[in-house]
Amino acid sequence: MKNKNFVLVLILCIIFTSNLFGQSNTKKKQKKSDWVTLFDGTSTDAWRSSHSEGFPEQGWKIEGNVLTVLTKTDSTPAGTDVITKKLYSNFELELEINLTEGANSGIKYFVSDAFPGYEGQYLGLEFQLIDDERHPDAKLGRDGNRTMASLYDLIPAVKDKKVNLPGKWNKIKLVVNGNHVEHWLNGKKVLEFDRKSDSFRQLVAISKYKNFINFGEIPEGHILLQGHSDQVSFRNIKIRTL
Repeated sequence: MKNKNFVLVLILCIIFTSNLFGQSNTKKKQKKSDWVTLFDGTSTDAWRSSHSEGFPEQGWKIEGNVLTVLTKTDSTPAGTDVITKKLYSNFELELEINLTEGANSGIKYFVSDAFPGYEGQYLGLEFQLIDDERHPDAKLGRDGNRTMASLYDLIPAVKDKKVNLPGKWNKIKLVVNGNHVEHWLNGKKVLEFDRKSDSFRQLVAISKYKNFINFGEIPEGHILLQGHSDQVSFRNIKIRTL
């Protein structure tokens, strides 16, 4: 009888422990998959100007749940860069973007204003947003590394990427897990790299970023939406940490 009771207690302990670990793993998975909205269609509370602590009063507009950076007019200046108030390291960012014809912009990440000699300038890796057919910068650089969804001036996106024409929405995904980075466009991975690898550092050394110490390798930074004097719209911006 004592042996039977011992076995029964042991079984109950095993079941309890299994459930406990199962709940713990579930909580970890839930925590990992929690999305945080960076733009919900109305509020810019997650963002600020790269020049001040508040969101720009001119050059940006919210209309129809869409955030749009504007071009310069006779009465208003062009929209300037905005950055997240928070810093990010390991994350997955998703959003949709809509380019006007001939537009050029970008989503920058691991952005900092503390590069020696360039203090005050918010610089970082860039997911290029551009009208490949109409903007001349897409034809510059090396091997297409300034085209849509490329790592600007460093790594070109694959040539068979699917790009929706100006006026239509494109789905963007950016994944950073440790040093591994992936660019996704409309459901397809278009490039990946290790931001601390020798090959990455060699590319930086022959790029416009060659004078920026540890460019792309800082442990955390802002995310930036670029105001580049062209009208570009953003919506459904969300992020989760990994």
